[in-house]
Order: sequence, then structure tokens, then C-alpha cells
Amino acid sequence: YHLNDNGVAGFVLANGSLTSNTNGDGEIRKNLVDRMVVDCIVALPEKLFYSTGIPVCLWFCSKKKVKRTDDTRNQILFIDCRKMGQLYDRTHKTIDDDEIMKIAGTYHNWLAGKDYEDVAGFCKAVPITQVAESGYMLTPGRYVGLAPEEEDSEPYEEKMTRLTAELGQLFEQSHKLEDEIRKNLEALGFKM
Repeated sequence: YHLNDNGVAGFVLANGSLTSNTNGDGEIRKNLVDRMVVDCIVALPEKLFYSTGIPVCLWFCSKKKVKRTDDTRNQILFIDCRKMGQLYDRTHKTIDDDEIMKIAGTYHNWLAGKDYEDVAGFCKAVPITQVAESGYMLTPGRYVGLAPEEEDSEPYEEKMTRLTAELGQLFEQSHKLEDEIRKNLEALGFKM
């Protein structure tokens, strides 16, 4: 620990750091959690960096966590952002400003103890005892759960009628394009 008593640090690490038990990783995680140093873990999507396509995680650690008197003292905040981000080319994603503000706002609201609430599939404040019971595994997806499925308000019969009509139009377009391709190939001297 090279942080002073009020120090805060953030680390970008491979996702293996959240669960690996090789090379003493599990013992390191256990010590960090038991000493109340780990504040927040954020799982990020893949393809954010030019040098690697692997997904990574952010660790936020705070030595002043021990001095807190509120619920955050005995909790770790888990944020799952794996579904965030947009592809801006085939091998890279970017997280937009609104998504960054959502992540940062969630963390700061949790720290401040106001306007924070667990959101299924996105964030959850978990007691350290529960993390210990889970073998000190720090994967956010383990704790935040699944986002609720959006309810489909369109009745089944209407939806199927609409979708089969759309499919029929697509088949019709496909046949027209196929005929056009055949004509173009024949014009070039190729028979099908």
C-alpha cells in the first residue's frame, strides 16, 4: 500500500484480476477486501483500447474508506458496463460522455450516500461479508444480476402479422435483386 491515509487510486486491470487465484491473486484480493481498501469495481466492454481487444475492469481503491461511518464503509460498489459503448470501427468501441457521466454519477452518488439505488443489471452496493462468502470474486456481473426485460406491449398476433408482412416484402425485394443480378451477369456473358 503506497497510498497515504487519505489516498485514492484507480487501476485499469485485465478481468482476470477479478477472479484469478494464480500467483497469489486470490490472496491479494482477499487482503484488499478485508482491509476495506476496495471501493468500487467497474467492468468495461471489450475493444476500448488500440493495443488489445480484451475487456478490462477499473478498480477504485481508497485508504480513507476505513474512516467512513456510513454504509459505504462495509460495502463494495459493483458497476457492470459491459453492454455500454458503441463501435466506431470494426475493432474499437467508445464510451460516450453520457455513459461516462452515468458511471461517474453512480459512484459519486453512492459515495455521498444520496440519490443512489441499486439498478438490476447495472450497479449494486454489496456488503463485504457477501463478497467474502463468494470467495472474494469481484466480477460485477455476479452481483448486479440481470437487467429486467423490457415488456413487449404489442400483442403476439399483431406482432406476428406485422413481422410476416415485413418478411414477405423482404423476400419480394430479394427476388427482384436476384433477377437484377442474373440480368447483369447475362449482360457480361455469364449464364445462370
